[in-house]
Amino acid sequence: MAFKIRMGVPEMEAFWNDLTSRKQQGQLDGNEERFFKKLVKALSYLGQNPRHNSLASHEIDDLTRKYKIKIFQSYLENNTPAAGRLFWAYGPDQGDITVLAIDPHPEDQKRGAYQRIKLSNLPPMKAKKA
Repeated sequence: MAFKIRMGVPEMEAFWNDLTSRKQQGQLDGNEERFFKKLVKALSYLGQNPRHNSLASHEIDDLTRKYKIKIFQSYLENNTPAAGRLFWAYGPDQGDITVLAIDPHPEDQKRGAYQRIKLSNLPPMKAKKA
């Protein structure tokens, strides 16, 4: 089953809109270009199969408890210091995955490492057609 990737509101949606707009206008610097390429690849894998091996997706219990919905973390990149991570949830509609944050990997060994992560909200559900 393929999933529709959505961005959390308002932060992730604004971030994505800015990034894609600047990409279309050729205004990304070298680091942003590399980041954009990694992000698009990870989002493609996420939409195809959230359990894709290279994503190493897993639930983050601390965030699930904090936000009261299942929150997952997937690799944006691997084998890189402070490698980026995607934080996401299923929903709001069936077949949706919403990216709620992109952050450097928290240091798992430090107590409360996930507490500093601020997630966007799920976008509203689409109106059901009668």
